[in-house]
Amino acid sequence: MKGFLEQNISQDSLVTLFSQAPVAICLLIGDNFSINSANPQMLELWGRDASVIGKSLFDVLPEIIDQGFKEILENVYRTGETFKGNKWSVFLEKHGQYDEHFFTFIFAPVYNDDKKIIGISIVATEVTDQIFSERKLKESEYRFEHLIKKSDYPIAIYSTEELFIEFANEKMLKTWGKSASVIGMKLEDALPELEGQPFLGLLKEIFVTGKTYSAKEDRADLVVEGRLQTFYYNFSYKPLKNSNGEVYAILNMAVDVTDLVLARKEIQEREKKFRDLADSMPQFVWTCDSKGEITYMNDSWYKYTGSTENENQTSLIKKMLRSETTEKINKAWEECIRTNTPFVMEYELEDPGQKGNYRWFLGRAVPNFSENGELKQWTGTFTDIDEFKQLETQKDNFLGIASHELKTPLTSLKLYTQYIKTNLEKAGDPKNANVAKRMDYQIDLLTGLINELLDVTKIQKGQMQLNESVFDFDKLVDEVVEEQQMTSRHKLFVSKSSVIGEVFADRHRIAQVMANLISNAIKYSPNADEVHISTSVYENQAQFNVRDFGIGIPEDKQSKVFEQYYRISGSKDYTFSGLGLGLYISSEIIKRTGGEIFVSSSEGEGSDFCFRIPKNKKLI
Repeated sequence: MKGFLEQNISQDSLVTLFSQAPVAICLLIGDNFSINSANPQMLELWGRDASVIGKSLFDVLPEIIDQGFKEILENVYRTGETFKGNKWSVFLEKHGQYDEHFFTFIFAPVYNDDKKIIGISIVATEVTDQIFSERKLKESEYRFEHLIKKSDYPIAIYSTEELFIEFANEKMLKTWGKSASVIGMKLEDALPELEGQPFLGLLKEIFVTGKTYSAKEDRADLVVEGRLQTFYYNFSYKPLKNSNGEVYAILNMAVDVTDLVLARKEIQEREKKFRDLADSMPQFVWTCDSKGEITYMNDSWYKYTGSTENENQTSLIKKMLRSETTEKINKAWEECIRTNTPFVMEYELEDPGQKGNYRWFLGRAVPNFSENGELKQWTGTFTDIDEFKQLETQKDNFLGIASHELKTPLTSLKLYTQYIKTNLEKAGDPKNANVAKRMDYQIDLLTGLINELLDVTKIQKGQMQLNESVFDFDKLVDEVVEEQQMTSRHKLFVSKSSVIGEVFADRHRIAQVMANLISNAIKYSPNADEVHISTSVYENQAQFNVRDFGIGIPEDKQSKVFEQYYRISGSKDYTFSGLGLGLYISSEIIKRTGGEIFVSSSEGEGSDFCFRIPKNKKLI
């Protein structure tokens, strides 16, 4: 071969061959490793030019001395043993930049004719890009593996049509109720309870179709903690394909939604119970959304109206209302929706069986809130109170007629009593005259009760008229207090922070309210000796306060004291007479005057009743 090369290939041809080789080639001569030749690829690999020819390799590349290459070259030169480096890390300074590079290379001895080593040939290929790519791939694989291992969702990979478990993260193993020992097993062997369930068939079908399969809230029966349990999952089976488009594995990802499904089923069961209960009730039960649109009506409503679930029930209810009350009801309902406060109101709805006839209903609705405080819906009822309203009307009519009829004999009885009292006083019989006086007082009490019943009847029928005029508020206070003081053992103290002056209102009715508040303060403070009365001006309103030091009113009862027939209860040691109408009548008078009345009280410490009325109502 050597003879053939010498006879047939020139030195220039060899140089040309080396220079065009696709790999980096160089020849080092002597034990100082002088660069005899280096093709362009090698010069490019070193980051040097042809001026390095003839120089020692370690003078050209001094940075490689401490990287072990000096020892390797010396060993090859001394022993003649070829050295192969595979993906060897080398730090080179190229173009002023000191970086790590990777090479696959061969250091081979070069002999002369006497078979003496005279140099070393180097053949090298830079594989830096390959190494970096491999590193990135490994990092990517590591990140992917770490990601799926630490994923919050169960993940598994099944390979081949035999469905071997190639990978399963901790979440999936926990889902199966198995340990890592199942990895490498067939899925059907690892989870024998899957037999008879669709999952194995679905997985095998994907190897044929190559299509992803996904499901939501699908049931799976698995043996976990030693017993067969039912779970629900959102899951997907995604085929993994090779470069030829063939499915070689399936990626299984799942989300356990068992708690969500069970919670919804429980809600559905509760809702069914609620609907069954609502349908059995005689009242009309309904729900509506946050905007007031009806979302549910019970069967009783549909039977009563003859309507169907497909009809807009919100519109139907509005049509059934009396036109003259619609605006008032809508305003009250809209305010409740705006403030999220309960709705309670009486109103009439047209009788579907008798057009033009209306029946009274009590409408109630309460807001329902979610756990985070957001309004979910309203739950309400319509209760038929038409018979009750008729009885109430009959009662009011009876009270009105009875009270009116009683006034005539009472008036006569009072005259006769006063006549007897006067004659007894003239006859010098003070003892019996005092009896007559007490009779007269009791007649006054009875007359007061009858007047209260008449006032209530007038209020209920909307017949209470206010005869308003201009009068001196301060003077009226003095007159009422003086009159009350004449019949009371309590000392009535009056304080006026400022002169109120003239007020436009019904003088008689305002006096009635003042007297009622003072007499109540006296009645409900049996162990006290005084009552404080004060007047002041509050934002151009006349204010009247009565403060007692009596039994007081519990906080939960204070909102009821202005209701009809409500009576404040004392301890077992005290009983208080009356019909429970005085504060109700007073409240209605003040409201009709355009004012407000309220109370503040502490149980056992007394109460403070106050009303305010406009001073210049006539000018408003």
